[in-house]
Amino acid sequence: MEIPVVSIIGKPNVGKSTLFNKILGKKISITEDTPGVTRDRIYQTASWLDYSFLLVDTGGLDLKDEDIFMSSIKAQVDIAVETSQVIIFLTDGIEGVSPTDREIANYLRKSNKKVILAVNKCDAKKTKENIYDFFELGLGEPYLVSSEQGTGLGDLLDEVTKSIDKYVADKEDDLIRVSIIGKPNVGKSSLFNYLSKEERSIVTNIAGTTRDAIDTKIIYKDNEYIFVDTAGLRKRKKIKESIERYSVIRTLTAIERSSVCLLLVDATEGISEQDSKIAGFAHDNNKAMIICVNKWDAIEKDTYTMKNFEADVRRELPFLSYAPIIFISAMKGTRVEELLGLIELVDNNYNHRIQTGVLNDILNRSVLNNQPPSDKGRRGKLYYGSQVSVRPPRFLLSVNDSKLFHFSYMRYLENQIREAFSFTGTPIILDLKNRGEKA
Repeated sequence: MEIPVVSIIGKPNVGKSTLFNKILGKKISITEDTPGVTRDRIYQTASWLDYSFLLVDTGGLDLKDEDIFMSSIKAQVDIAVETSQVIIFLTDGIEGVSPTDREIANYLRKSNKKVILAVNKCDAKKTKENIYDFFELGLGEPYLVSSEQGTGLGDLLDEVTKSIDKYVADKEDDLIRVSIIGKPNVGKSSLFNYLSKEERSIVTNIAGTTRDAIDTKIIYKDNEYIFVDTAGLRKRKKIKESIERYSVIRTLTAIERSSVCLLLVDATEGISEQDSKIAGFAHDNNKAMIICVNKWDAIEKDTYTMKNFEADVRRELPFLSYAPIIFISAMKGTRVEELLGLIELVDNNYNHRIQTGVLNDILNRSVLNNQPPSDKGRRGKLYYGSQVSVRPPRFLLSVNDSKLFHFSYMRYLENQIREAFSFTGTPIILDLKNRGEKA
């Protein structure tokens, strides 16, 4: 199933971004920031109690404003509304009901989506005086919140989760679930079509939860793959650059359902900011990754072309240092056979488990060659490690004080594990536990 989408919509300056950030705060759930990942995305996976959802922030909306910039925001909001199960309509309690609020309320009613009315700045006396005016919007009882303080957030999210499905990631251990991701017009459709051509055995088409999502099961050399279609993104042939980041919502839901993501990059354009954002979302969600440089047949080449392009990719996407790069032509099928073998390798690494004794031999050698850092005369000690899960491989290290193990030393330990077992294409996670603490 696909992860539910929840969008925050409202006129300018009502506190949408503040609410977005508050919902993604430490008291709820958010993946920890990783150096090198673009941080200005307007979508992120959030969770409340046992529910997970994709939260989307949008620009301030004024339906009567004919400005070119506002037209772009309207297009962004249209896409957010179309893909959402639930919409949080945020208003300003101090200002009261405005003509713009009435216009937005009418617009949202026509969407036939679940709309939850939230009145911001509930801590102000003026808001309490204005609260009953918001009933005129015809969207039910308003929820009083404070985006700044977090007041009323629990009640609001309780209402959100009543209207979304409980997300359970697809689990098919015998199948490799793959998403082809990337910005518009990089060749996702061409690669999908080549993989699905007649000499491969298309076993079945599996209807997704949205009207245009189709998963295709393909058998190749006795291996079964499910390719998660991102047709919703591919359809927008003439999508404007200003709204690309919103149209990618459908791709993000596909990423959630996959084990392996193929990031398609256009060789004729190089790495863009949009590539970085899409890749960053997959990385944040700990997916196995392969970087596919498509349209390689359209590039004039010399001895160093491939090497130089790979260096550019590594520089622009430093957080994907573990992801292999393959140069393909989806139209001509160049290296697509090799890509299928690489998918199998990466998926095996994603599910690989290291025996505890072998892992600790690697860690002990690493510590002997490079002692943990010290601070104020106290040195970090690494006692032992164990692998606690796969998809992706996750390791728990018992130490004397986790504060002594800086990012650079953790990266060193990760590199030592990768030297021994490669883990090509998959992130690996190292968690620290102070000795005596519960995991």
